[in-house]
Amino acid sequence: MPPRAAIFAPAGAVLSTREKSFFAEADPAGFILFARNCESPDQIRRLTAELRACVGRGDAPILIDQEGGPVARLKPPHWPARPAAPRFGGLARRDMSDAIEAAELNARLIADDLHALGLNVDCIPLLDVPAPNAHDIIAGRAFDTDPGIVVKLGQAVCRGLSAGGVAPVIKHMPGQGRATADSHERLPVVDAPRAELDEVDFAAFRALRGAPWGMTAHVVYRGIDETGPATTSSIVIGDIIRGAIGFDGVLLSDDLGMKALGGDFGERAAKCLAAGCDIVLHCSGDDAEMRAVADAVDVLSGPAAVRFERAIAASGSPRPFDRAAADKRLAALLDE
Repeated sequence: MPPRAAIFAPAGAVLSTREKSFFAEADPAGFILFARNCESPDQIRRLTAELRACVGRGDAPILIDQEGGPVARLKPPHWPARPAAPRFGGLARRDMSDAIEAAELNARLIADDLHALGLNVDCIPLLDVPAPNAHDIIAGRAFDTDPGIVVKLGQAVCRGLSAGGVAPVIKHMPGQGRATADSHERLPVVDAPRAELDEVDFAAFRALRGAPWGMTAHVVYRGIDETGPATTSSIVIGDIIRGAIGFDGVLLSDDLGMKALGGDFGERAAKCLAAGCDIVLHCSGDDAEMRAVADAVDVLSGPAAVRFERAIAASGSPRPFDRAAADKRLAALLDE
């Protein structure tokens, strides 16, 4: 039986008996960890092993948002602080070759950290191209305002992660860089015409459309769908993400718990899947919310199941790697 079209997060650093029972019963496609779940290397290794044991799949995807800079679930002293994406964009404006090498090395080092813990999917690269008035929730995490730079650095990150046995997730499709609001708090609305979006916002996603995983944006694009955010818009998903961009990987909703979405959790999940998302993402670890989501979604089937199997295969075995040499070279490239 294929797994359920949902990804859930545990509530804490240790699974409760109730969580183990629920995850075994619900059989979600995978899991995602947050800072609340990450205390030490040994603890995370135990947690990832227990999560996979719950669903009886040793290759079940376990995701994390380890971007670097302000968005890092793994923090010192157990794990090194990694630079935020704008650091690589700044380097690219001085020396593109060095920036590409640095971004790939940095991603390879992140993958080395993750793979050692049983984590096999990282929710990077962020491919949003921030507009001048963009909210800091995106602007402070984006590579650059130049789509060409975003493409090259995003490709470098995907190569680095993949070399380390970790699959990348391109986000937030089809582009959240014009959002002037934080979708965690309210629904952003973008008024730019489709032609402008196609030239700037969609460019990096189109260039990286072969990625195994992608994540939607909880954003309304009035030039495409006047009312529905991308996550619940069959027009945006069908015409833009699957059509104009040509993405054929697993399409994952952004977190169902964000205030940009309306309705109860079952309704939110059902709308995402009806619009064309393959899997819904629920992040709070709240038991009642997870049960509502599980009741609203079915098992993966059809093209979604095929895409999921391809995405699983993208989390392969790491290639040989000299971590000390990579750390030294990255420090030299970033030394200003």
